[in-house]
Amino acid sequence: MSDVALLYATFPSRGDAETIAETVLAERLAACVNILAPCTSIYRWQGKVERGEEVPALFKTMPRHAGPLRARIEALHPYDLPVVEAWPAGVGDKVGDWIAAETG
Repeated sequence: MSDVALLYATFPSRGDAETIAETVLAERLAACVNILAPCTSIYRWQGKVERGEEVPALFKTMPRHAGPLRARIEALHPYDLPVVEAWPAGVGDKVGDWIAAETG
């Protein structure tokens, strides 16, 4: 089993998610980005309860790239307060080798 990092973020549109995905893939900060179906987010913002449709994305990388990847997603993100969550994950050795090779 290999250790990898998964980062999760939501975006205002599929286009925003795709643009950021393509950028971090080109920069070799992630090996894969899964852009998921739109979801409804309900959250508190500036004293009010808000509701909106967002597009979640899951970024797969090596643990050593998790911090730089998070920083890059936040820098490119259109939100004032982008939320980028990270979790450690275990994958099969072949998948871990692929992620390591694709992220340098």
